[in-house]
Amino acid sequence: MKVQTIAHLQTDYMHRLTDDTGIFQHTKFGVPDRTRGYTTDDNARALIAAVLMYSTGRNSQALGLIQTYTSFIYHSQNPDGSFRNFMDYNRLFLEDRGSEDCQGRTLWALGFTLSHSIVPDNLQNTCRYMINQAIPQVQALGSPRAQAYAIVGLSFLLETPHALAYSFPYPHIESSKESAEFLPRNTISSLIDHMASRLQNQYIRNKSGGWNWFEDSLTYGNAMLPWALFKAARISGRDELKKAAKESLDFLISKTFSPEGYFKPIGSHGWQLRGGDAALYDEQPIEACEMLLACKEAYTVLEDPTYLKRAALCYEWYLGHNSLNLSLIDPQTGGCYDGIHSTGLNLNQGSESIISYSIARLVMHHE
Repeated sequence: MKVQTIAHLQTDYMHRLTDDTGIFQHTKFGVPDRTRGYTTDDNARALIAAVLMYSTGRNSQALGLIQTYTSFIYHSQNPDGSFRNFMDYNRLFLEDRGSEDCQGRTLWALGFTLSHSIVPDNLQNTCRYMINQAIPQVQALGSPRAQAYAIVGLSFLLETPHALAYSFPYPHIESSKESAEFLPRNTISSLIDHMASRLQNQYIRNKSGGWNWFEDSLTYGNAMLPWALFKAARISGRDELKKAAKESLDFLISKTFSPEGYFKPIGSHGWQLRGGDAALYDEQPIEACEMLLACKEAYTVLEDPTYLKRAALCYEWYLGHNSLNLSLIDPQTGGCYDGIHSTGLNLNQGSESIISYSIARLVMHHE
């Protein structure tokens, strides 16, 4: 009952941040800031959280959120398959195309949605359609993190038997040839393998002197890189991908867990350069979530319970086992504060924060 209550609080809070367009990007102390509008990034991440919520109890409110976030993402897709990101409160997109990271994150959300058969067929078919349209854009991704997000999302299609099988004929598919070309398994497998090889090669070129990392700095979304390689290794069986994933994740763990035993993400005010010290603040909720997911994947692939313990520490970061010994969860709203500053908690409660906490909470308790 306790788990269901917390999940219900999360759904209520996300519902309050969501209108009939999508989830708002920012808040002022938990009140939606309409002047900052919406992003596809946040609606994609919110889709993941809503699917997890719906999977815990088939809550009609969670299903409504899935519908809203899927609709936002569909509206954001361009005819060439790419996705726009920033939208103002007047429902006007502020750019012709979002960042590469936005493209990758959106594929992560769409693939994740397809991995849950309880999501209604019409929503799953829409996700399949969007992924199929986006495939030509995936081939051009150059950002390591964008490729990592895309690898994770596309991997769900190959890991889940039903994911590639659409339930109803699509209006634009008129022949068996066109049907065979829709979400072709071989193409998706080749894309994953190609992007994983690029990440592995970048890792090999850059690591030296105990710096076992893909770049000369540790910045944002670090855990996505080893997580993606673990995913690709599971699909391909390539030991060299698993080796690079383990080495890089172990290195990241060595930089992001304190001697006292709590999770301490790299601070966003300065990050960490090769040979330098990590910035202490700000600590962001999204980093705890993505590190948790990477450690869960490492546990699955390596069958080493040490990684499951690390995942639990990432979740406990939200609850107060952190550098301030303060919970980031607002007991009155069910929201999650926006991070840890040098002077204390950031009391805003934006969508990225509640989404990150929701994913972490539901993954730890229901998967």
